[in-house]
Amino acid sequence: MNDTPQLGIGIGWRPEIADTVEGLSGVDWVEAVAENLCPGHLPDSLVRLRERGVTVVPHGVSLGLGGADRPDARRLADLAERAEALGSPLVTEHIAFVRAGGALTASPVLEAGHLLPVPRTRDALRVLCENIRIAQDALPVPLAVENIAALIRWPDEEMSEGQFLAELVERTDVRLLIDVANLHTNQVNRGEDPAKALDELPVEAIAYVHVAGGIERDGVWHDTHAHPVTAPVLDILAELRARVAPPGVLLERDDDFPPAAELAGELTTIRETITAAAAVASARPTARADSAAGTGSAAGAGTGAGTGTGAGTGTGVTEEREASGTDAARGRLALSEAALLSSLVAGTPVPEGFDPRRLRVQSRALAAKRAGVVAKVAPELPDILGTGFRPAFLAYAAHTPMRAGYRRDALDFAESLLSEGRPEDSAARRRLALWWRERAAARPPRRATRLIRVARAALVRR
Repeated sequence: MNDTPQLGIGIGWRPEIADTVEGLSGVDWVEAVAENLCPGHLPDSLVRLRERGVTVVPHGVSLGLGGADRPDARRLADLAERAEALGSPLVTEHIAFVRAGGALTASPVLEAGHLLPVPRTRDALRVLCENIRIAQDALPVPLAVENIAALIRWPDEEMSEGQFLAELVERTDVRLLIDVANLHTNQVNRGEDPAKALDELPVEAIAYVHVAGGIERDGVWHDTHAHPVTAPVLDILAELRARVAPPGVLLERDDDFPPAAELAGELTTIRETITAAAAVASARPTARADSAAGTGSAAGAGTGAGTGTGAGTGTGVTEEREASGTDAARGRLALSEAALLSSLVAGTPVPEGFDPRRLRVQSRALAAKRAGVVAKVAPELPDILGTGFRPAFLAYAAHTPMRAGYRRDALDFAESLLSEGRPEDSAARRRLALWWRERAAARPPRRATRLIRVARAALVRR
């Protein structure tokens, strides 16, 4: 993978800190959430950064490469279009599933609204590999995939994280985006040793590295991207740098944005951590990285996890057998992922083998994330409902899964309130009814119809 671009030190570009990012010195590149960009109308800030020679990498969050279904062609085309519009040298996504259900389970499609962990099993690996190959074929530039943070552990996993990633790279030649903050999260929440993961994974496949902050509550680490980077995360970054020089390192921040000086200070700390670790690495035997890569590449040896080829078997028969095996794996994975997601977002029973307490923590985290994102995509709702927005939305989310993205979620939430004759304040109710009608482009809920007529009459009288 000698063609991996050398990126340097970067920061996640977000609209809220666009001006700050432009003004920071020593930023070699930025990463932008792909789904928030419109190729024909790129934000002026990103255009100016590109004109200055700053590399922009689109970072996808909605493909669901770890899901049982094959990647959606439209989503892949959108990601490809963004890469081309930005002149990006690569694109990135996550090793995660974000939706479940549908045709493979003969059940409604459920949306998580967040990244959920894939079971480290042979079935999941087989499906993930095929999904990544489909994505690689559809994208104009190389793909790198990211390890995610997890609050929960799947029962009966067959591989460690490092082994899973090593075998994934071996089968697909995909690049890796290693998030050291997520390695720390999984250490706290799942008892997984970050050093062991770094020893097992093929470090030569790393495209770049994420660094981010989080917070611990009641023994659970929450990867918030809204807090300063902690010392344990920087320690893992140093461990990684002692093994290999990553082509790029990027600071992520998605909320509670600090002043520019604080962001600049975190970037300086990251540079200093890398520099110090490089000095340590120079004193170590040069075979260290090769040894780590070799360990990872051999992780799947003798496990029966190969492509299914056998001596004397014709190519056509082999391909047919492989396709049949992957389809069967998709079916099994679909059922298990749908059962888990339904438990998290629809209140169905906890699947066997999972920790019910951890699933409750994950369920609350998903609902809180939904509330936060809905407040951003529909800021009128917190304005109309005031302090009642968050508790009302969390109560709604406890029994209503998200069905078609956050904007639809906002409309469904408003419709739910109006159908119940809420909010109790009549002026707020009229405002909410008008907001809903302007965006829904459909018949209002029954109780809301009268409210909308009254609101329209009031506007005419003015």
